[in-house]
Amino acid sequence: MITNDIAQAVTALASGKLCAIPTETVYGLAANALDESAVARVFAAKERPADHPLIVHVASASDVSEWITELPQWAVDLTNAVWPGPLTIVGPRTALASNSVTGNQDTVAVRVPSHPIAQELLRQLEAQGVKGVVAPSANRFGHVSPTSAAHVSADLGEYLNVHGDLILDGGDCQVGVESTIVLATGSQPVILRPGAVTAADIKRITGVEVSEETINAPRVSGALDSHYSPTAQVILITGSETEFENNAGFLALAQTPTPTGLTRLATPATIEDFAHELYSSLRAGDDLKLKTIYVVPPTGDGLAQAINDRLNRAAF
Repeated sequence: MITNDIAQAVTALASGKLCAIPTETVYGLAANALDESAVARVFAAKERPADHPLIVHVASASDVSEWITELPQWAVDLTNAVWPGPLTIVGPRTALASNSVTGNQDTVAVRVPSHPIAQELLRQLEAQGVKGVVAPSANRFGHVSPTSAAHVSADLGEYLNVHGDLILDGGDCQVGVESTIVLATGSQPVILRPGAVTAADIKRITGVEVSEETINAPRVSGALDSHYSPTAQVILITGSETEFENNAGFLALAQTPTPTGLTRLATPATIEDFAHELYSSLRAGDDLKLKTIYVVPPTGDGLAQAINDRLNRAAF
């Protein structure tokens, strides 16, 4: 059932139910992070591999010490500057973090979302003794992430209705791609998944260079080669091509003209618009039963890298 009643969602989560919740990035399928039965149902609902770790969402930076034993100073500076916001920190786990949450790893991923509804939900849950929720994207595993309540309903509505779970409608997500995941177990930050918080942001805030060393890095959400994929085949192009398959869609920045015969799925004017409209465009292609979606990826650093990361996995 779709609701806009935060108190109803709080009651559901505190009693062991699931609730899809809005964040500034994408909608997450939330469960009490300390309720093993509820966490198990998140995996079941999404058909998610059991060893794929989850991200714990908490109300404020002061709650992170419940889940992560220690953080280097650069990570403290980063979280103080960005949270609440689209940043996930991975650090050594406390005893509170179960194997089901961490994927049997020694680290746990934590973030503080900035969406006002998520913030209020987490504050009310904390007042009831719920120390955080896991909230992976509220979609079938590997499918396009949801950025609206309608997207969640299309993917998981039948499962949630059968089990008496909820979808908390908070409108369309502002950012549109998942949070930046940063490994914070060493002297330098390591980006394990790009997002709206960029390497340049991290260097500017912390004064520390971002390392590109990912050998022996822990597994994190959304890092499989094939992910974020619609039913339609995603093909990345340069924009200079002249031959295309029939029954195909097209996505590019607004200044790139639509090739003859293709269905334009969105006309984002900026990189931020591209990120905001990416997943809804891919889903629109499926709604139109398109066989192929041609995409001209944006160029540049920062958020463009996050968009390209998602597109490359969608096209894998």
